[in-house]
Amino acid sequence: MNTKLLSLYGLKFHPFHADVPTEALYATPAVDAFLRRVELTIADGGFAMLTGDPGTGKTIATRLLAERLRTLPNVVVGTIEHPQSRTSDFYRELGDLFGIPLTIHNRWAGFKALRARWSEHIASTLMRPVLIIDEAQEALTTVLCELRILASKDFDSKQLLCVVFAGDARLPERLRTAELLPLGSRIRRRLVLDYASRDELLACLDRLLETAGNPSLMTTELKATLADHAAGNYRVMMNLADELLTDAADRALPRHDEKLFLDVFGQPTKAKATTRKR
Repeated sequence: MNTKLLSLYGLKFHPFHADVPTEALYATPAVDAFLRRVELTIADGGFAMLTGDPGTGKTIATRLLAERLRTLPNVVVGTIEHPQSRTSDFYRELGDLFGIPLTIHNRWAGFKALRARWSEHIASTLMRPVLIIDEAQEALTTVLCELRILASKDFDSKQLLCVVFAGDARLPERLRTAELLPLGSRIRRRLVLDYASRDELLACLDRLLETAGNPSLMTTELKATLADHAAGNYRVMMNLADELLTDAADRALPRHDEKLFLDVFGQPTKAKATTRKR
């Protein structure tokens, strides 16, 4: 981030970029409750799923979950960030995550090695390893079916993993298909993210600004205006706020207010539009 902008507003980080520190992220009561439920699932394993439309907070919830689980003792957390992989590549990625060298030409050996490693971890810690799959709606059906079999043993009576799927609305639809219904029926913890309320958007803004080091950067009126124009979408609100911050820094404005919003996003008056047309 531009150090001049940081210095101008006394910011520790850019509060409206996606890479804000985890401690700056805002968790709604529903998200916080889901995190607690998943945490309680670690000892038994199984599948959990969080879904929602783009901009409703999936990435925030997933980051908070991963950070929370990594702070637990004896919990190993792996993240799959390329869900479109074929089955052979999926096994190779699992091997990298859990420290087991696998060959793509011997899937059976990889199957046994992964299950042995997970079983050893469970026996010594009583905690299941965690696998988080982001954008899970993009995963191949063959991979999801393989994962269901890989993660359990003894006729499905014992779970070797705690698997968390994160995806958009296509994911639950896919899990209702005939091929994936056996996996869908095993989802133990669910969170469906809806569009944020005005109060949730305002709480998100307040937390970001306070954690970034300048809680008075925006006027109360401007924050309300941003929340009203975001249509319940966190990402839309962040993009609007980022545009305001950039423009304000360019003009060296000490504080952001509604006038700045109108200057940046306001529509031209009818008289100005007529003049331009002439």
